[in-house]
Amino acid sequence: MTTLTLIGKSGCHLCDVAEQIVETVVADLPIDVAERVEIEQASISDDAALHAVWWEKIPVVLIDGELHAHWRVSADRLRAALIAADSEGASS
Repeated sequence: MTTLTLIGKSGCHLCDVAEQIVETVVADLPIDVAERVEIEQASISDDAALHAVWWEKIPVVLIDGELHAHWRVSADRLRAALIAADSEGASS
């Protein structure tokens, strides 16, 4: 299982764009890969620790807890990273 965490806040235009990119990329992945991607969302408005770390960088995308992107999300780069993470998970 690959966990993609999208960190943002309500009312953030770039966060809305990032969410759309994440949803589109996951929907376009091969079905066997997409089924192993779990999307979690977190808001810096609801979590002081997240706010302290990420407030200047939202939206933030983490893949399995590791920083993948902040501010702007590239669909091509995200797709490649999710496929790579899935391959690494399959070989473990």
